[in-house]
Amino acid sequence: MAQSNNTGNAAGSTGQAMMRMTIGIVVLVVLTALLFFFAPEDFYPWAKAIHILAVISWMAGMLYLPRLLVYHADAEKGSVQSETFKVMERRLLRGIINPAMVVTWVFGLWMAWKVFGFHGGWLHAKIGLVLLLSGVHGYLAGAVRKFAEDRNEKPARHWRIVNEIPTLLMIAIVILVVGKPF
Repeated sequence: MAQSNNTGNAAGSTGQAMMRMTIGIVVLVVLTALLFFFAPEDFYPWAKAIHILAVISWMAGMLYLPRLLVYHADAEKGSVQSETFKVMERRLLRGIINPAMVVTWVFGLWMAWKVFGFHGGWLHAKIGLVLLLSGVHGYLAGAVRKFAEDRNEKPARHWRIVNEIPTLLMIAIVILVVGKPF
């Protein structure tokens, strides 16, 4: 009986967290749309700030999720620890990483178009690297699904290596944005 209450509480907690996240995203979208339509001359600094916040959130998740997968790969399938990792991975992916990636792309593409006119070799290289990062994101999302179904066949060492890829991409992207070398 106690376990079903805990399961029910966890499901209710997840539902409440998802509802709060959804409300937050809706408020952000509405406020952004209002600013875009009623004060377009003031929109760029806000778009840039939102883009930076989204990138930070996306990268935080992209750096943490593979680390969770390292620990999850060593957990016994069906164990309490494994089930806890499943919840953590799903919440991180759905609640932070996915929305942050979408916001990053939306505001990043808007700025690439409106501010830079899609000109500049550095910008094209940056977009290419962000595409690669999005591919890593997709790979990790697939891994979360496999772990949720207890179908992971990769060892912890694999996930340790994968954990380094977002870091390397982030370094290259920041260098391109700050240095604009070409």
